[in-house]
Amino acid sequence: MQLIHCNYAQHGNAVQQIFNFAIANTTALYEYHPRDNQRIAQWFAAKESGHWPVIAAVDDAGELLGFASYGPFRGYPANKYSVEHSVYVAPEHYGKGIATALMQRLIALATEQQLHVMVGAIDAANTASIALHQKLGFSHSGTLPQVAFKFGRWLDLAFYQRLLPTPAAPTDD
Repeated sequence: MQLIHCNYAQHGNAVQQIFNFAIANTTALYEYHPRDNQRIAQWFAAKESGHWPVIAAVDDAGELLGFASYGPFRGYPANKYSVEHSVYVAPEHYGKGIATALMQRLIALATEQQLHVMVGAIDAANTASIALHQKLGFSHSGTLPQVAFKFGRWLDLAFYQRLLPTPAAPTDD
């Protein structure tokens, strides 16, 4: 497995398939309808214009096994050192350490970019994602009960965060 930069031209279809599997079959995304090609292209464009990383785990044949990214948390100027991240793995590759490798790389990138807080918004019933985050040093910082409704039930959203030792010299501008 290799970790590489993920881009729309090479990986857009595979990213779309992974997103759409998660939408249709899990509570990892609080969405009801599949993402179309245009939405995936817009997602990649927003990441690129914001200088937010999108990384992929690929096998020796170049097949996308999973991907991860982060972007702005809340969007207010004072939140400039905080990001919300996401990580997704193709279902046939669950349990192989791919999410761990992707998250470790995201943490390293966030540190390199002089960020201070990484936030994961996780469905409270997603014990695998919660365990992953705890293993990587994330702490539970709160749960919002019943903020979503999917698959005929109310869903609680848990927030996990990790403080990074950066930035070296934060500013208010």
